[in-house]
Amino acid sequence: MQQTAINPIYTFLGADPESLPLLNMAGPITGLFIQPLIGALSDRTWSEKWGRRKPFFLIGATGCAICLFLFPFVSALWMAVLLLWLLDASNNTAMEPYRAFIADKLPPSQTAKGFLAQSFFTGLGITLANVSLFFFRRLLDGATAAGLPYWVFGSFMLGSVCSIGTVLVSVLSTPEIPPTPEELQRMRAKKSKEHFGAVHGIWTAIVEMPKQLRKLALVYLFQWYAMNVYWQYVSLSVAKSAFGTTDASSDAYESAVGWTGLINGFYNVVTFTVAFSLVALAKKRGAKWVHIFCLLCATAGLLVFPHITNKFLLFIPIIGLGIAWASIMGVPYIMAVRMVPSSRYGVYMGIINMMIVIPQLIQTLTFGWVYKHILGSNPSNAITFAAILLALAAIAMTWIKEPPIVRDQDDVTAPPKVAGPSVQEGE
Repeated sequence: MQQTAINPIYTFLGADPESLPLLNMAGPITGLFIQPLIGALSDRTWSEKWGRRKPFFLIGATGCAICLFLFPFVSALWMAVLLLWLLDASNNTAMEPYRAFIADKLPPSQTAKGFLAQSFFTGLGITLANVSLFFFRRLLDGATAAGLPYWVFGSFMLGSVCSIGTVLVSVLSTPEIPPTPEELQRMRAKKSKEHFGAVHGIWTAIVEMPKQLRKLALVYLFQWYAMNVYWQYVSLSVAKSAFGTTDASSDAYESAVGWTGLINGFYNVVTFTVAFSLVALAKKRGAKWVHIFCLLCATAGLLVFPHITNKFLLFIPIIGLGIAWASIMGVPYIMAVRMVPSSRYGVYMGIINMMIVIPQLIQTLTFGWVYKHILGSNPSNAITFAAILLALAAIAMTWIKEPPIVRDQDDVTAPPKVAGPSVQEGE
């Protein structure tokens, strides 16, 4: 919902296109501070009743559900901006422990499959969200006094139920791996000695970050700047190219928003369709080259996308973005978990998220000026700009030396990954 519906809501409430990047600043700011902190805290947490990661993603998902429920009731732009900050803070609290949870639970031979399973279900969830926009657009007419169409209510209410419902399935059905008594004793002794231990753990992890992981930051700079541009301007691009309007108050623009929901839903269908095949391809060809190939597919698709005037043909080039999105959500993590100790997955997943949100923050601060003064306030040029950035991400990826595949000691009896000896050494 955040990717496709928030920016149209801003435009329905009167925001101009140049201000969209700044209005989306909540994402990078909250991700920059909250995810590493939650990751470090979850590395240092253990509860017999609640576990290590689950308390965090349960709290985050509850916050997401409340924010999604309230979003359609906003009556002014500042309310929507405030609610996006709260929604993003909740989303970041939930998402980082989820990634660490995958790495905690799975032996090395299944980690790639786990992350790409996450890509599969992420794609499925985004597809449902986008299809709901198109469905409720057909079902509900009229608008609130503030200008928000009533079909927005249906999509956000459904998103609220899905947010809390799917997390409850994980919380109730999947136990966490407990630390051994010795590991638990060391963890508690260390916590009692250190003040601001989580913050210290983040700083230490940044200082000790492996060289190849630092190189991954450059890839992330280009690819996440590009994805932010796509999400913010795709509705305006589709409205201009296929619906012949740039007027956000027109019926044609509403239709374009609904159609964009279908397009985004379709690329996410592609995402969850190809996600698992990328596992086998990554094993055979290497994760690095798989990611390069996927980024180039997106580049080719987005170079063509803004020049298509037939709304049905828009589904063809967006296949490239769907392939790349499956890779972006899973393949870099396959390499990252080989670069860091398993006992510090939480804090490093948070730091990797900093590599995502810092480019997004740079985009929110810079792209309004770029859009107006370099791209001529033309949403088609914005999509082309995103394509070029994805090509640069593919080139930067060639600079990384892929770490070797880690073989399991024993897939069945592998020791618990949580709170191993390196926790005490590293933090």
